[in-house]
Amino acid sequence: MSLSIHTNYGDIKIELFCYEVPKTCKNFLALCASGYYDNTKFHKNIKGFAIQGGDPTNTGKGGQSIYGKYFEDEFDSTLKHDKRGIVSMANKGKPNTNGSQFFITYSRQPHLNGIYPVFGKVIDGMDVLSVLENGTF
Repeated sequence: MSLSIHTNYGDIKIELFCYEVPKTCKNFLALCASGYYDNTKFHKNIKGFAIQGGDPTNTGKGGQSIYGKYFEDEFDSTLKHDKRGIVSMANKGKPNTNGSQFFITYSRQPHLNGIYPVFGKVIDGMDVLSVLENGTF
């Protein structure tokens, strides 16, 4: 399954790993379908690392899952932060603190494995990701 994130600079199409991490994908899809992410901004952008969004307060401090404030980590051993364009849940860096925030990697980030659940990858729109990374907006 795939979906597109619409930005002011173009669309980023994401393939979701619904079979491998169904609860995480259900959360993301439900938030998307409900309009929860509408008019939110990417509030954190670190060149060479990742861009983060999904907070309806646009402060980096808000958001909750469809399951309540947080939901438990869901990992699959085949899903790694091994390249540009990996989509993961952002959390507090502690177990089971996933809400609505997510990030997209700009490069390989293996130190994030086992901490931030991977649930998708960019399959189209890498040029848009480059515009965002380089801050040329």
